Amino acid sequence: MKTFSERSERVDTRLGSLAVRRVGTGDMTVLWSSMFVDSHTWDLVLPLLLAGAPHREFVLIDPPGLGLSDALSRRTSIAEAADAARDALAALGATTPVDWVGNAFGGHVGYQLATDPSIIRTFVAISAPTEPVPAHLRRQIAVLHPILRCFGAVGPVRSAVTSAMLTDAAAATPGIRDVVVESLNRPTRASMSHALRSFIIDRTDVTDRLSGIGAPSLFIASDDRGDWSPEDAQRAAASAPHATSVTITGARTLVPLEQPMALAQAILTFWAINENERPSGSDAPG
Repeated sequence: MKTFSERSERVDTRLGSLAVRRVGTGDMTVLWSSMFVDSHTWDLVLPLLLAGAPHREFVLIDPPGLGLSDALSRRTSIAEAADAARDALAALGATTPVDWVGNAFGGHVGYQLATDPSIIRTFVAISAPTEPVPAHLRRQIAVLHPILRCFGAVGPVRSAVTSAMLTDAAAATPGIRDVVVESLNRPTRASMSHALRSFIIDRTDVTDRLSGIGAPSLFIASDDRGDWSPEDAQRAAASAPHATSVTITGARTLVPLEQPMALAQAILTFWAINENERPSGSDAPG
């Protein structure tokens, strides 16, 4: 249950108008959700982040084509989604680098942005593989994609997405599965199809970008996602100049829904360390 008030608005970007929820005041912190779902996947972890970091404004953005954002009318790319994120930040009035927290798709967008120190101050990527979709998953998607395009998130698609996103325990927890199903039902069939093609099937290898991420970064793996294992996160962190990795157990892809307390603690600790290490007298916002 929400214990906070929020302000809703829309911002225009090159990929349409995006739905935004703003909570709190202070340093801008962006929460960008995973593919298939929307900003409500942050609702369990948000009160914990607010309590631990009351000096922040949390900006929750429904990605292009998902949630309450405008439908996608064409094929696009993660790189263009990152450009749309730049548009959104400008429209939201961000005048200094922001703290970026991205779950899966949100992490992929973050990899594009985090090489630019004028955009990203700190970067958290949650369950966000740096490599393309593995071949076996690509074959599964190839079977389900026509069903999604023609009929929407019907039984087989809904079951496959839920299984990919949540552990069995999380899917059986009252309310958690509902967040995923309700998110799946918001976009149009065509929009979800374009998003699937653009943000999952066409996902490219970004490993070579890691060495260019100068911002302090935290790569968070779960213990139950095969294509982003703890070892994968450790390797990615070793390739970025100022990155560390942690593993959260009992989760698959939607760690903010599955393990909100553990996730909040990991993020708050990461922020605290980097705020404490900021040089005295720095002009960077605290």
